[in-house]
Amino acid sequence: MLLTTGAAGAAPGISAQTEVQLQYGNLLDPYLEKHAHSWVLTFQHASSWSRGDNFFFVDFLNAPNADGRDVQDVWMEWYSNFSLGSMFGSGPGEGVVRDVGFLTGVNIGADPNIVDVLIGGRLAWNLPGFLFLNTDFMVAGDRSSGVAGGGAPSPGRRFVFDVNGAATFAWGEIDFMVAGHAEYVGSATNELGDDVPSWILAQPQFVVDIGEAFGTAGSIFVGVEYQYWKNKLGTAQTESVPQLLAIWRF
Repeated sequence: MLLTTGAAGAAPGISAQTEVQLQYGNLLDPYLEKHAHSWVLTFQHASSWSRGDNFFFVDFLNAPNADGRDVQDVWMEWYSNFSLGSMFGSGPGEGVVRDVGFLTGVNIGADPNIVDVLIGGRLAWNLPGFLFLNTDFMVAGDRSSGVAGGGAPSPGRRFVFDVNGAATFAWGEIDFMVAGHAEYVGSATNELGDDVPSWILAQPQFVVDIGEAFGTAGSIFVGVEYQYWKNKLGTAQTESVPQLLAIWRF
């Protein structure tokens, strides 16, 4: 998963939630080994139903290249989680493990011409203070045309482990939210026989709810997202950068 800016899944008790995020930071181009001041506009949606939940987001990236011209790219991810408890009639539990799910997903990258299909499982946790907390275990398989289609070389199957969640707290009359995810993607060998190293990507967000000042509490947030990406995009480059973040939830 790339450029993931939200958490995968709707919080318990929330049937649907949609938001737009705008980020600005000095992101690393791992191929040119240079940083560029970049904008990322994200549209994301999470919803739940009687048998599970769905989550998807689309990232629109704008960044200057080595010639100073703007480069645009689009990245999309979709995940559908099927609650085994609900499917077999028991429903979500009240213990530490709230639910177990069967998870499917697809990742699509426009510029590198990437199409990944993911299959695995989810443990949904019931811990104090968290709106939701999930651990996802998946296998990703490339379904793109690779080099023949003018894209990045197709890698072999990779193991994916992701932790995602959100929690809120208050300090006086000010409400805060901590959210995001951290993932590990295993190593692989691509179609050219090259080794693609494993990577670690963490994107925690810390924001303050300013919507109350406009009479719309829980709808407008500002803060920062910190992005740490070891072996970004399967290269030997590591990124560590804070980004300004604004969220509009509707």
